[in-house]
Order: sequence, then C-alpha cells, then structure tokens
Amino acid sequence: MKPIFLIGFMGSGKTTLGKKLAKKLNLPFVDLDHVFVDTYQQDIPSFFQLYGENQFRIAEREILKKHAQVEAVISTGGGTPCYFDNMDWILENGLAIYLYHTPASLYARLKTSKIDQRPALKNLSEEQLRVFIVEKLSERAIYYERAQLKIDQLHSTVDELVEILKPYQIEKPA
Repeated sequence: MKPIFLIGFMGSGKTTLGKKLAKKLNLPFVDLDHVFVDTYQQDIPSFFQLYGENQFRIAEREILKKHAQVEAVISTGGGTPCYFDNMDWILENGLAIYLYHTPASLYARLKTSKIDQRPALKNLSEEQLRVFIVEKLSERAIYYERAQLKIDQLHSTVDELVEILKPYQIEKPA
C-alpha cells in the first residue's frame, strides 16, 4: 500500500483531518511540518528567518522524500506540492487528496489561527490576508488540482472520505 498525501492550502485542515483519517484507517499519521521541526530542532518561522524560503523548500523536499515512503496518512505543508518536482513525486509514490476550501473559508480559518506560526502571514492586515489567500491559492491551484482526489473539506466527513477511498483499497484489514 502507498501513502496517502493530504495536500492543500495552509489552514485547510490537513493535520486535523489527517489524524482522524489515519485512526479510521488504522494507519500511522505523519505531519511533515512536525518532522521538519524534529529534524532541524527549530520551528519553521525561525528557520525561514535564518535561512530563507529557498533553503526551507530544499529541506522540505528532502523530508518529503525521506519520510514519506511509508504506509501512512501524510500531511504536507501547504507549499510542498508547489516546488521542485514534489507534486510529480507525490503522484508517483502515493495517493494525493486535495482538501479544497474557498478563499472565504480559508480566510475565516486563518484570521483566527496563530498567524505568528505561519511565516508568510506574519504582519499582514486583514485585507492583505484576503488578497494573499486569493493570490496564493490561484498560483497553487495548478498543483493542488492534479491530486487524484479532491475533497470539499467543509462539506465532507471522515467517514465519507473513508468510503470514497474504498475503491483505492486503502483500508488495512482490522
């Protein structure tokens, strides 16, 4: 069985849904952002500040390829599929599920999240946040839309997702 990669914009629920889905499927859960922090012993905002986005994306790619070759539900970073050949690699090595949200729903989620933990959002006004989401989502859609499955995250339950996955023979025997 290949890994299940959850992709989508920051704040789309990859970690939250991923944990629930992994439990339902009796699979381990891997959050690549947490693996990054464990590997580099540094949070992502600090790494960004010290080394810049390019070095972060290089390190993120190495983590993707090293830690994602397991039978697991894997939460990627929001930008992970959009750099280098990461989306090609994800599609070749597992099942990609795009957790879709509208810009309005992402704004509602992100404006109440811990902005300081998201380097790209730090110091943005509410209007700048709205514009950022629309622009970035538009840029990243060409990558996200390549996923084998697209799930409306606002209107889908974990149980519905498990049913959708059955033809992919993802479930492990109990």
